[in-house]
This record gives sequence, structure tokens and C-alpha cells, in this order.
Amino acid sequence: MKIVVTGAKGMLGTDFCRYLKNNQIIPIEWDLPKIDLTDANRTIQRINEIKPDVICHFAAYTDVDGSETNKGQAYAVNTQGSWAVALGARDVQAKLLYISTDYIFDGRQNKPYLENDKPNPINYYGQTKFLGEKVIVQYVKKFFIVRTAWLYGKNGKNFITTILKLALEKETFEVVNDQVGSPTYTKDLCEPLLKLLNSEHYGMYHITNSGSCSWFDLANAIINETGLKNRVLATTSDKIIRPAKRPAYSVLENHNYRKVFKESLRSWNEALKDFLKEIQT
Repeated sequence: MKIVVTGAKGMLGTDFCRYLKNNQIIPIEWDLPKIDLTDANRTIQRINEIKPDVICHFAAYTDVDGSETNKGQAYAVNTQGSWAVALGARDVQAKLLYISTDYIFDGRQNKPYLENDKPNPINYYGQTKFLGEKVIVQYVKKFFIVRTAWLYGKNGKNFITTILKLALEKETFEVVNDQVGSPTYTKDLCEPLLKLLNSEHYGMYHITNSGSCSWFDLANAIINETGLKNRVLATTSDKIIRPAKRPAYSVLENHNYRKVFKESLRSWNEALKDFLKEIQT
């Protein structure tokens, strides 16, 4: 299996490439500065030259607040870059796996979102990722769109490492308690993604660690698990001014993955414990 992985040096890309190598699959790793997906003609040309069986499209502009002020860059990477990858995949009839986000939903629902629930992004990052989904559905027959949420891993900036850094600086700090989602460990995504790639069960998937919590709950779990003595106070989103709105509730129901593979990912609590061990060793 010849696999191209875009965003190979990113948080998920790094763990996934390592997982592939551990399974005797050597990926073709694409990332900046060598590969710029916003150069559409060159991206399509490279795909046609390599003729991969599979493209894992992880590259993205993931700065949610930054997307509001750098709209051109967010659109160029998340939408136009995805369009170029989709056209290349269509040319060579490759399978295409695209990583999307819970932020394509508006968060006004009070139950987990199913794969066929209507997207309605409330920030520009979510809009560009949803447009990326649309171009893939339009141009590629053999696609897997995987929406995940609240990702964290060793090889990138994430909420957990931010909280640990904050705990070193402040004895007491505030975290919002009115945004709820499912924290997801990059290492736990790797096996499900490879299972999809080895299948022909094309379509839309929600894949996250099981269970849900607020950012406040997650911050407390981090403090408690590490034995720190910091005090975390609850606050609300309206008291923290940020450029991008966040959905209040973006829990993803992993319906299609459970239906196809008869399994669920472990709980976010268990995954968090393993991640904290990983970064503390």
C-alpha cells in the first residue's frame, strides 16, 4: 500500500506515521516547507507522479482564533488545499481520508451529533473545514471523512499541555464550563484510521474517545491526575473575549464507526492518564 500523508509533521500526522511504520507501512510524508498544498497545480502534479493508493489528508490550518484574522490563509490551506488533494486523488483513483472537526456544528444541540446531522459552523475555521468536506464529497468516490474533536498529542500544542504550563505560573486560574466535547488522544485515533483505510466502508465517520466533559472538567482531571494543588475556577464563555465563537456542545456520536467495526474507543479519562504518563517520562 502506497500512502501519502499530508501534515506528516503535525500532532496527528507524527503519531500516525509512526503507527504506520510499526505496522510495516512506510508512508510518503508531506509537510511544509517542502510541500505546500496551496500550490494547487504542483500538488495535483505530485499526486499524479506518485500515484498513491491512499492519501491521508491531515494538513490543516488549525488556529481557530487565528482563522478569524487570517481568513485567506485558513481558506487557502483548509479549503483550496483540500480541493487540490481531492482532484489529485480523483485523477489516480486513490482512497482519500480527510480529518475534519466537531467545529462544523453550531453546538445548539443537546445530544451527540450524528454523521448525518446538518453542519452549521459558527466560526471561520469550521467554515473552511466544512468546505473542505464538500469538495472531497464532490470530487472523490472513495473517501473517508473523519470528524474528531478536542485533539491532543505529544507532538503539538494542545489544551492539556497549556493547562500544565498554566499550573506552573498560577496557583488559581479560570476555565470555561459551558463548552462540552470529547477529548481525543491522537494515538487512539491511529488504529481506527488504519482500519478504515484497509476497508471499503467509505463515507462519513465521527471518531473520538468515549464520553464527554467540559473544558473545566478536563482541566480539573489534569490537575487531579498529576497531583498538582492548583485551584481551577469555573467561568463562562461570555466572560472570555476571543475572536472565534466556539460551539457550546459538540459531542460527536460515533455511530457509523461502531456500526461497521463493532467497537468504540476507550474513555477520554483512560486516554488522558496514558497521555500524561507519556509526556512525564
